[in-house]
Amino acid sequence: MFGLKGAYYYLAAIQISLIKFVKKIYFSTSFYNNSLKTKIPTQIYFSPNPFLLSIISPYKKKSFKISEINPNEFWIERKNKNLKDYHNFLWLNLIDRKADGKNIQKIIYLWSLKYSNFKRGVWETSTLSSRVISWILNVDIIINNGTFDFKKKFFLNIISQCNHLKKNIRFENDHIKKIEILAALILSGLVFKEYKENFEIGIKELEKFVKYNFDADGFPLSRNPNHLVLLSKYLILCFESIKDAQQYIPEFLEDIVEKNLTCLNLIKTPDNSIPFFNGASEIHLDNFEEYLNKTRKSKKNIIGGIFFAKVKNQTFYFDVGCPPSKNFSRDYQSGPLSFEYYLDGIKIITNCGFGNKISAKAELISKFTASHSTLTINDTTINKFESNKLLNNIYGSSIKNTFKTSEVKIKNDINHIGCSTFHDGYEKKFRCIHKREIYIDKQKNHLQGIDHIVKKSDGLPIRYNFRFHLNPSLTAVKTMSGNSVLLQISKNKSLIFTVKEEILEIEKSIFLGGKKILDSTCITFTGNLVNKNKSFYWEIAKKI
Repeated sequence: MFGLKGAYYYLAAIQISLIKFVKKIYFSTSFYNNSLKTKIPTQIYFSPNPFLLSIISPYKKKSFKISEINPNEFWIERKNKNLKDYHNFLWLNLIDRKADGKNIQKIIYLWSLKYSNFKRGVWETSTLSSRVISWILNVDIIINNGTFDFKKKFFLNIISQCNHLKKNIRFENDHIKKIEILAALILSGLVFKEYKENFEIGIKELEKFVKYNFDADGFPLSRNPNHLVLLSKYLILCFESIKDAQQYIPEFLEDIVEKNLTCLNLIKTPDNSIPFFNGASEIHLDNFEEYLNKTRKSKKNIIGGIFFAKVKNQTFYFDVGCPPSKNFSRDYQSGPLSFEYYLDGIKIITNCGFGNKISAKAELISKFTASHSTLTINDTTINKFESNKLLNNIYGSSIKNTFKTSEVKIKNDINHIGCSTFHDGYEKKFRCIHKREIYIDKQKNHLQGIDHIVKKSDGLPIRYNFRFHLNPSLTAVKTMSGNSVLLQISKNKSLIFTVKEEILEIEKSIFLGGKKILDSTCITFTGNLVNKNKSFYWEIAKKI
């Protein structure tokens, strides 16, 4: 059932599950909750910038109108709703700081009466860390004109929750949750002199975290653009808070923030988002604009295994990297050599996106190779993912097998800019490799590609299927020739997608990049190969 490495992960998963079971019981005891109540700070020594909360808060346009809510009913009304959306207090970045102070105090006071002791869900790691960060970043308005008793309980709640995070940080395997913990501890150490130790612990662990989770360019080892955005947010939050507190900023933190922003500058799409590779979904970079404008542009064409090229009004991104290791593959998707293409700031060719914001089923579907603009053979996905429930519960749906991309070659001359590479994901099972070349033709101003299926040995028949997923907002119509498709962008703008000597089809597809499933279409062409290699020439050009 398991190899040696698989057996190790399985035994480790059993151990972690047992620890979690014991902890759930222990955390509910009065002994544990009393152990969290240590020295209560007497005052704050630094008021952080509350607007830093907007960096990590998902709430942007809609508003919490606290003045219209009865504080006495706030938690009653929300007891059956999504706890995380309210108990993380990230909505504090939307309050009217001149008018909502008293209501916020009452809401927090009532929260403390119900939830000061450990309670599952409310004290879930991510929710708790976000709550501590939100409270500390708004500490001035929360305690302003508050009674002595309120301040005492408020400070005690922050310290108790931070003590819980400190006691359990070594058990946290999710790197997103871990950096949330570290940010909360660092902020508490900056605000309360009595807990300077929290700052020191947080910085020490953050340095380890950076060394373990990022490559030399500052891109997450998960190769997930979403992770780059999320991790960057918390690193910037820590950086700015330490700077505002006039404390020494560790060199490693300055370095990784600069590298993160350089990576974001390279992969930032024309619509101010990120490409949908390796578990990415819709994230807009509006909050980073100030930082990105101050960051140097990278001279590299490849960062994090993603190739980038831009000529005039055309931009494309090409996934030329290998899959991450098992430890970093929780959100990985199986889409080697997939690409995304933009024209005039509009995405034309896309991947389906990661469906984790929609449902578990949508997330599973999005992990398959067919949800990417690339090649599938015999309707097979390249990577296999863990199906063991115990392992999935502990590590997420991580990959079981791997593949390699090789011979990445960048071309940039007077006529073309682009890249070529191949992967061996189909070699073991189907005895063939997939090589892909994608270039922008600088003279003709269009995108062209060549896909090669190279048979490593004869005799095994295969059925190939190429998919090119389209932006859901586009309309696609097959032409009379059969080997081209008209892509309607707007009333006066259209493109022609053409493949030599292949019959194109337009199939129904789905788009999973946002918070709901959208209907879309994809261009496909299919055929059979037995004892020969084959190359496929395609292009996307403006309709003449």
